[in-house]
Amino acid sequence: MNLCWFRNDLRLSDNPALHSAVKGGKTTALYIFEEKNGSRALGSASKAWLHYSLISLQASLSNIGIKLILARGDAELIVPDLVEKLGVENVYWNRRYHPKDVETDKHIKTALLEKHINVESFKANLLFEPWEIVSSGNGTPYKVFSPFWKAALKKENVTQPLRKPETETSTQVEDEEFQKSLSSWKLLPRRPDWASGFWKHWTVGEAAAQTKLARFLENNLAHYSEGRDFPEKSSTSGLSPYLRFGEISPRQIWNAVYMHEAGELSRNGIKFLAEIGWREFSHSILFYADQLEAKNWRPEFDAFAWKGEASKLEAWKRGQTGYPLVDAGMRELWQTGYMHNRVRMVVASFLIKHLQIDWREGEKWFWDTLLDACPANNPASWQWVAGSGADAAPYFRIFNPTAQSEKFDGEGDYIRKWIPELARLDDRSIHDPSKAPSLVLKAAGVVLGKTYPNPIVDHKEARLGALAAYKEMKASNT
Repeated sequence: MNLCWFRNDLRLSDNPALHSAVKGGKTTALYIFEEKNGSRALGSASKAWLHYSLISLQASLSNIGIKLILARGDAELIVPDLVEKLGVENVYWNRRYHPKDVETDKHIKTALLEKHINVESFKANLLFEPWEIVSSGNGTPYKVFSPFWKAALKKENVTQPLRKPETETSTQVEDEEFQKSLSSWKLLPRRPDWASGFWKHWTVGEAAAQTKLARFLENNLAHYSEGRDFPEKSSTSGLSPYLRFGEISPRQIWNAVYMHEAGELSRNGIKFLAEIGWREFSHSILFYADQLEAKNWRPEFDAFAWKGEASKLEAWKRGQTGYPLVDAGMRELWQTGYMHNRVRMVVASFLIKHLQIDWREGEKWFWDTLLDACPANNPASWQWVAGSGADAAPYFRIFNPTAQSEKFDGEGDYIRKWIPELARLDDRSIHDPSKAPSLVLKAAGVVLGKTYPNPIVDHKEARLGALAAYKEMKASNT
């Protein structure tokens, strides 16, 4: 009997652990909702996605005669116990990279090997594992993205993805136990179901991921470089939640892009795959970092004097800052579990630099509300904006949210979509209602402070305050 332990790889195709397990004989699948020793407890939005993703995975496995067992608790106890109960001889899993997860897997592997159980692990969720891309000079991990990605691209070509495994039997597995276990986990929100609107925008599962990729390549890749910064355009792939849960692999994306462009990457193809590269870089940072989600990667930022005003943090979360692009992004997040990447940078910069609120507060909110809340990308990107991370944007680079709005949402379509109370404002006034003439506001039905808030901070004053705080931090580190 073989056991395939699913983690962040909820797919059948290009799954080397599953492929090897099935090739070796009769296989049972396992997913553990880990409550001890794992990296982080899942956020609320991620739990909702996981619920439907496991349903999709169970159906796919059932179609090839494989039972999916669900378990909840401490993986270090569950895996050895299940191995003994089922008489498992071989255990297979795909590697993960959060230091706590790595430690857990090492402990489990050691315990199984002591009982003469064969254990095999595989690279499945990255193109290049962290230890594969290191400086040729001294063998240390890269701290800057560009040389990291340049070194990665010099590696051997990415191999072809594996097909979905074939089994000796195609008899479907009827499993009431699966449904009972999943229901008992209560992954979906209780009333009110704030996540119900997500599923108007998303279909969960491996098949949906492949459809999403195919449509992106056909319709949007050719405009990716120019269109990716404009939130109202459909120029991005929308693959991040599927990557986060492993419903699609980076190798599948890589090869699909190359096939679509007949092996000669265009500027758009190169730019898009560089985003996959940033994900690889983030996982490298995660692998070598000490609590990336909790500690400044650059320790000099430990001296930064955060303000942490609770009322302003709450206004930011609710999309009530008085800066339309910021508010539109936060409302998009709440209603869809997603936010356009350009807008993510703007809202993160606003929280950190305009409000001088600790980046960890924003990271925690994104972790709880984003469907694609990746344990590597989420903290690495927040630290990038804060200036405290690897290859970080300098702290003194402070986005002007109004200027960003005018540049990337010139006609205000994105703002109108998510802030309907501003929909009747003209294309100029919609970017900064606080500066609009009173007659314009009245004609649009906008009453500042009532139907839409006044700005909670002044941009110029906030910018100067952020720069002063940064200067003070630098002085304290000298």
